Amino acid sequence: MMRRLSLAGILGLLILAFWVAMAVFGAAVAPHPAGKIVDMEVFLPVSAEFPLGTDYLGRDMLSRVLHGTRYTVGVALVAAMIASGSGLMLGMCAAVWGGLVDGAISRALDTLISIPSKMFALVVVAAFGSSVPVLILMAGIIYTPGAYRIARSLAVTVNAQDFVTVARARGEGTLYLVRAEILPNIIGPVLADFGLRFVYIVLLLAGMSFLGLGVQPPNADWGSLVRENMAGLHEAAPAVLMPAFAIASLTIGVNLAIDVLGGGRREGDGH
Repeated sequence: MMRRLSLAGILGLLILAFWVAMAVFGAAVAPHPAGKIVDMEVFLPVSAEFPLGTDYLGRDMLSRVLHGTRYTVGVALVAAMIASGSGLMLGMCAAVWGGLVDGAISRALDTLISIPSKMFALVVVAAFGSSVPVLILMAGIIYTPGAYRIARSLAVTVNAQDFVTVARARGEGTLYLVRAEILPNIIGPVLADFGLRFVYIVLLLAGMSFLGLGVQPPNADWGSLVRENMAGLHEAAPAVLMPAFAIASLTIGVNLAIDVLGGGRREGDGH
């Protein structure tokens, strides 16, 4: 695998590793508490004291961005794991069992995928609020059908191969076929698709937070940091630019890292 690493792939992995590390340790290395007002001047420019300036209340933006990383990266990562894990399990079951099982799962998820993602998210938030668990489950449910379609198409192809037919003929059970024959042959493209789910969820949650329907105060993710500092946009304040740059760098880094996972599968699903 190492010989296949390109410069772009290495850069993507470094960016991704940095933001994951900040999600874990960002609060510990932040120079100030997230809500502490450190200066009476608002929208201060970049300086040695405040590397990312200050926000609309005079809080240190570097600290705000680092504290917000745990919500942007953490929530999206857990939701992507739910979506890809559920889609992978359902896709392999549908491919191996086929028939009525395949039809029932596919029709049910086709119904869900027909609902626009943001409309579904707005309905869920309106009904259950915008707590972190609700956001995680909402995003996970929205992107499960897309992950299922990718996993099923891959699993169906592998399931039709001769080595799977031989394994079935010698009496191997479904669990063995899934674990030993199908999963190892589709894991690369599935991991690449997991990266895409993660990016989709980051952008969805950032959009929800920008509308005020994502992570709620006193907590904040990058989308809500952009929204609350919009007053500084006309003067190009770092407070509004830096969270947007963080979102862009994370999504670019993940897309570059996807190529390293093998397959680089980029089949969109409308969500």
